[in-house]
Amino acid sequence: MNKTIRSSTLTRTRLIEAASQVFASLGVQGATTREIARVAGVNEVTLFRHFASKEQLLGAVIKNALALQIEALAHPQGWTQDLKIDLIQYAHLYNTMLEAQEDLIRTFIGEAKRHPEAAKQVIQEAAKPLGEKLVAYLQSSQRRGTVRADLDIFPAVDMFKGMLLAGMLCRSANCNQGSYSCEDYIETCVEIFVCGISTTGLNDKSLTGHDII
Repeated sequence: MNKTIRSSTLTRTRLIEAASQVFASLGVQGATTREIARVAGVNEVTLFRHFASKEQLLGAVIKNALALQIEALAHPQGWTQDLKIDLIQYAHLYNTMLEAQEDLIRTFIGEAKRHPEAAKQVIQEAAKPLGEKLVAYLQSSQRRGTVRADLDIFPAVDMFKGMLLAGMLCRSANCNQGSYSCEDYIETCVEIFVCGISTTGLNDKSLTGHDII
């Protein structure tokens, strides 16, 4: 029984890895279950034993990409309650996921207007937990009084993730100006973001390490 379960798990993993490659190279619409099965080294019937549809497989690909980051942010003890420290930690985890899935992300961006509604919903639902972790943290920070009570958390989180996405896309395409590093970019994003959402804002010397005049 254990051998059967182990074999099934390995097959499922191969299918997810193959799907990730095929989605990245052919796009969501161009990818077929037949091609995914071929790359995975199994027949199409085996694929459908594990995944009922291409959309379900797409969801598994995205959830697999986010799993490590979601797990790292799942436990409250992982947060220090220091906005800058915690957001730098989150930004590094999020950036790691972005870099690992760059090809897939570029495919999704390029096909954004052509995705079938079912595929769009799968992408949104699979990616939602990582954003929810940050939303919950910032809402908790509002209750503690460290984040502005008038701040609308949801667009703020989208803006923060958007800055990180833009940075990854620019770096990978060698479009960034100057010689700053990924670490420099992340710290700058966090500093600007924290200055905007913190109740102390620009008057907090700890954000930059310098006196604000």
